[in-house]
Amino acid sequence: MTATLPLLPTTIVGSLPQPDWLIDRGKLNEISPPRLRMRDLWRIEERWLEDAQDDATRLGIEAQERMGLDVLTDGEMRRESYANRFSNALDGLDIDHPGVAPSRTGRPNPVPRVVGPISRARPVQVRDVEFLRARTGRPIKMTVPGPFTMAHQLQDEHYHDVEALALALATAVNGEVLDLEAAGADVVQIDEPLLQAWPDEARAYAIRAIDRALQGAKGATALHTCFGYGHIVADRPRAYPFLEELAASSVQQLSIEAAQLNLDLELLRRLPDKTIMLGVIDIVDRTVETPQIVAGRVRRALLVVPPARLILATDCGMKYLSREVAYAKLAALVDGTAIVRGELQGDRQTAEINRP
Repeated sequence: MTATLPLLPTTIVGSLPQPDWLIDRGKLNEISPPRLRMRDLWRIEERWLEDAQDDATRLGIEAQERMGLDVLTDGEMRRESYANRFSNALDGLDIDHPGVAPSRTGRPNPVPRVVGPISRARPVQVRDVEFLRARTGRPIKMTVPGPFTMAHQLQDEHYHDVEALALALATAVNGEVLDLEAAGADVVQIDEPLLQAWPDEARAYAIRAIDRALQGAKGATALHTCFGYGHIVADRPRAYPFLEELAASSVQQLSIEAAQLNLDLELLRRLPDKTIMLGVIDIVDRTVETPQIVAGRVRRALLVVPPARLILATDCGMKYLSREVAYAKLAALVDGTAIVRGELQGDRQTAEINRP
């Protein structure tokens, strides 16, 4: 890592809210996370779009530093969704004549068609890492969609075997992971929300795909899994159907949402060798948590996970929150964690500063 992390480090899962001047947030809120690139979501002309995305990314980096987060992301400001920036850049896909695949809610979504062997001709997000690395001395994380999830966001007309497709995608992800590390990412996180949508299928081959995607990684690796964005997926279970199976994977950090679900954290005892990146900020409820509420969630986690294996984060992504609410929640995350950090370190002054 570029800098030493404190006890109980803080971070976000990946996304921050994009500014209204950059993207049509009203339209974004009305659709499922896009599987195809959607140029009409952006408010900026094509010739100025990259500059505008850079400006929004810079503001997001500065906000994370100002709030006091320990591990920073680029806020995913350049993406219409967590997945399509990477997936649509792969060879073997037809994105001009889309097919259809169901979302986790069962609704049909337009998706790329797999018409040939999947490959990654060039790095996709290396510039994103370089941009972030050049603007902060803090540890940084970059996210990329995972192979199991991407395999369910495509219409396969080439492999005719979802496991073969997932393993081909894993090879492409692996090349990206290694390039992101080389470009300066301290943590590379693969996003695998759909493990929870198709758990039986995940048991058949997801671990093989995940391990292939992370093969040869020398830095910290993370995997995020969840039940989808709360404003889209209303029926959210209270337990993970596919989680303890990840104990057998090579990934080092497991990122899960727990705040909105009021998750029973006893299940984390079944993951004794993994660092847990725990969501303690609810991204469905627009009410901003107090630092004391966050501290209570952290203390509850410490009953089952030792502090050396705990990272505090937001549930899922913050993409659909207003910036005002998102930044207030990040401040609560940092302040609430500081309360518990002070208690653990015997620093009464730190612990008391954040109490009412």
